[in-house]
Amino acid sequence: MKKIKLKKTVGMRTKIFSLVILAIFAGHVVFGQTKSPNINFEKTAHDFGKIEEAKGAVSIEFKFTNTGGSPIIISNVKASCGCTTPDWTKDPVLPGKSGFVKATYDPKNRPGPFNKTITVTSNAENATVVLSIKGDVAARPRTIEDDYPQQMGDIRMRSNHLAFTNIKNNTVKTDSLPIVNTGTEPITITFEKVPAHITISSEPKILKPGQKGRIVATYDASKVTDWGFVMDRIALILNDKADNNNLLSVSATIEEDFTKMTPEQKANAPKAAFETINIELGTIAANEKKEMEFKFTNTGKSPLLIRKVKAACGCTAIAPSETEIAPGKTSSIKAIFDATGRNGKQSKTITVITNDPDNSTVTLRFSGEIQ
Repeated sequence: MKKIKLKKTVGMRTKIFSLVILAIFAGHVVFGQTKSPNINFEKTAHDFGKIEEAKGAVSIEFKFTNTGGSPIIISNVKASCGCTTPDWTKDPVLPGKSGFVKATYDPKNRPGPFNKTITVTSNAENATVVLSIKGDVAARPRTIEDDYPQQMGDIRMRSNHLAFTNIKNNTVKTDSLPIVNTGTEPITITFEKVPAHITISSEPKILKPGQKGRIVATYDASKVTDWGFVMDRIALILNDKADNNNLLSVSATIEEDFTKMTPEQKANAPKAAFETINIELGTIAANEKKEMEFKFTNTGKSPLLIRKVKAACGCTAIAPSETEIAPGKTSSIKAIFDATGRNGKQSKTITVITNDPDNSTVTLRFSGEIQ
């Protein structure tokens, strides 16, 4: 009888011990489950509706609560574009406490609908949360400054650069630039430092206060003794007064006109065949000067003329001593790159212009890394 009672007592103690161990284990599990932080936003999207560009930036704070069991640390907040500036709670947010992520949208020069995102990264279980903002920007009324952003004295203009872009060497082109007199007195516009291949005038010649007009320029490429990109700077004289800052840039890219060549002429044309147009310099020591050579052969049937060799900033290009290459002959473009004062990866170009009708402009490239 005693043995039976003893067995029951031992069995009961074993069950109680097992229940205690199970309860402790369960407690650890529950504790483990509530230990991680959890970031819970009140909302993850906001619609600003219609906003006015003239009133400037708009902001919204996305508030959140830490519903977990340990502090939240926000490690990064990244907006989808530079027009949205984020701010956020930098200190750890304790369990049960609140924080914020603020998004500011700048509508300046961005009329129309927008839809942007802000990605929040933290140590929470839900480590990445994407917030979104949207709205529709009503454009502010345009001003004279908007339409004529460049200023020279009391004259404002659409641009201080008149670009004729690509123009054949036997072509004459005319273009114009809108201007306005924002002063209180009439202005007579004249021009100095005008090259022979450009004629330029103001229409009207005298611009009354508040009056709009235009600068009209005609570009005669047949009078240009250059090839490729050509830039001229013309001085504007306002009421007989000169100012070194009142300069108008006029540019054009002069190309040879091959459109009138017959099939026979094209078949007998020169051809510039480069062995390579890319050279990898590898590692370049600081202050080192690297020399390179781009070899080419005239594989055509008539003389190849080297019209122009122009190097980008940072190197010196040396044109062949002979600028007329006979059929079958080989020559080269040499270049020297000076690494002095530079660091990191470098990539430069050399533009070669020839009378090859199939490829009159060749861009040579070289690259390397300065250490």
